[in-house]
Amino acid sequence: MHLLWWIIVGLVAGWATGKIMRGSGYGPLMDIVIGIIGAVIGGWIMRALGFASQGGMIYTIFVAILGAILLTALVRLITGRRGAGTGGLRRAA
Repeated sequence: MHLLWWIIVGLVAGWATGKIMRGSGYGPLMDIVIGIIGAVIGGWIMRALGFASQGGMIYTIFVAILGAILLTALVRLITGRRGAGTGGLRRAA
């Protein structure tokens, strides 16, 4: 059941991050992975700032979205890409 919880949180956070960061996401599987990693990053940041982690599903998703946004911004900064399917159309010369 705990694994299912992380998958749901990862999917919601990854999807929301794709919408917030103006991209189409990286596909369902990678959105889940980014959301789960984002939850870990966000949880670590919130604990470092002194916030308790006893907020339930909404708090967990919110923290995961914040972490996933940071992760996506970092990946885009390093790779220079905006995500799968978000590249502009190239015109023929």
